[in-house]
Amino acid sequence: MRKVLREIFNTALYLLMIVIVTYLIVTYVGQRTVVNGASMEPTLIGASETDPDQVADNLIVDKLSYRFRDPERFDIIVFPFHGTDVIYIKRIIGLPGETIRISEDGIIYIKQAGADWEVLEEGYGKEVIQNPGRAIEPITLGEDEYFVLGDNRNNSADSRTQAVGNIHRDEIIGKAWIRIWPFSRFGVLEHQ
Repeated sequence: MRKVLREIFNTALYLLMIVIVTYLIVTYVGQRTVVNGASMEPTLIGASETDPDQVADNLIVDKLSYRFRDPERFDIIVFPFHGTDVIYIKRIIGLPGETIRISEDGIIYIKQAGADWEVLEEGYGKEVIQNPGRAIEPITLGEDEYFVLGDNRNNSADSRTQAVGNIHRDEIIGKAWIRIWPFSRFGVLEHQ
């Protein structure tokens, strides 16, 4: 009887340790997320209501690296939509302290403090921006704010909209790190 109780205790202790380690990994190291929607195409493929055969990208989000360094331009980040359970995934375009403006012809301009306007050289956008949204006027980011865009610029709710706005540093869950599913698209995501 004692041997059975010891075995039950050891098994329960083992299962408790697995639960604790799993909790710590999911909370502080990484978590799985599924891309939903088309806002990050062509970089990330989301589930589609119009094409049920389209397989959504499953990602591992790195929650650890931003504890040691700040997010960088072109990082693909994951954050909740203003305190809800809805998770957004977008690319960082503007960094803290910068001023962002998007012209009517879709060109992104960035101005750092004390410098002149510069055209952002990047090739992540699926197409030319048709609606600059609130960024038609210069937007100056606070010392903990980021300006984000979806790669599918004309099909993305992002920092150009008042609803999303600037993303605060403490809202960022982590950096999209690796695509784990489908296996045909498996690999580390390109950020820079």
